[in-house]
Amino acid sequence: MADIPMRPRPNPLRAVPGYFASEQGLQVGTSVSPDASDDDLKFLQQLDVQWAMLIVNNPEHHTAAHYRQYRERLESYGIQIYRVANHGVHNVPEITLNLPGRDEKIEEFIQFIRNLSAAGIYYNTYAHMGNGIWSTGHTDGRGGVNARVLDIKNAEGNWIGEIFTGEHTHGRAYSEDELWDNYEYMIRKIAPVAENEGVYIGIHPDDPPVYALGGIPRCIFGQFDGYKRALEIADSPNIGVCLCVGCWLEGGAEGMGVDVIEAIRYFGGMNKLFKVHFRNVSNPMPEPWQETFMDDGYQDMHQVMRALREVDFDGVVIPDHIPGMAGGPGAGLAYSIAYIRALVQAVNNEFGEAAGG
Repeated sequence: MADIPMRPRPNPLRAVPGYFASEQGLQVGTSVSPDASDDDLKFLQQLDVQWAMLIVNNPEHHTAAHYRQYRERLESYGIQIYRVANHGVHNVPEITLNLPGRDEKIEEFIQFIRNLSAAGIYYNTYAHMGNGIWSTGHTDGRGGVNARVLDIKNAEGNWIGEIFTGEHTHGRAYSEDELWDNYEYMIRKIAPVAENEGVYIGIHPDDPPVYALGGIPRCIFGQFDGYKRALEIADSPNIGVCLCVGCWLEGGAEGMGVDVIEAIRYFGGMNKLFKVHFRNVSNPMPEPWQETFMDDGYQDMHQVMRALREVDFDGVVIPDHIPGMAGGPGAGLAYSIAYIRALVQAVNNEFGEAAGG
């Protein structure tokens, strides 16, 4: 069991005047395209989505001015931007593996943080994988839904269209010490800027979170002890965790070192849990697994939401890797948001009754 360090405090983003306008506690968000139509945003408004994870793919739009424009449009629908996705400074092999261009990429990351702050956006999710997200392909899930599957014996990495295969995806095997040195070099430059700009960074688990893949160890964000050490190295109130429940379930309690409930209690107790990705899988590795609907995997997601409520998580829960359902692109989103909202209501009621009784 992981020791819970302390009782949680409110989300640190609440210290930013006017930023956290919505109610305290468990809140709901989802990914949003900058090209979302008025009907798309009205649909999110009808689902009572409070927060947007804005995915900006145009490199020229990663400026404070563009972020402010996006923010103003979304706020007209009652939706605040929680995070801007910038794939140029996310899963960066130059940073993770100390490849040529590392310092330039770190400076790009620093400027991104400054742009967020200047636009009044104070959170970012960062992932530290050097050769992408690994999969084997897709298979039919419940009702024929298209579901990602992973067989670790037959897989390849992918990040924004670049494919990683073979024994050594970057020419050679890398050591764990190299990975740790590269992380420390980056985080010691990034953390002071984040603190100065008031931006909080939640680090996403590796996907999948175990094994050396293509010659690159996943020793930092592929296990609980790695996370603990990484946060200690950062030594910053602005560096924490974006907990992807699905990734944690992929590794399982044995692979990760603790199960997802213990992870929530630990990171939530440290006030280091900044955002939660809500998804389920069929089983943990090493056996092949597939992604599932939230109610169709091996984890009881009610217990996950209950653990978040137990630590008074004050932040955003988003559906992740939403299945493409019959009925159009909005069907899977509506199903996922409704499921999350029902669980939020259930655990709030449970804790309300317990407190009052």
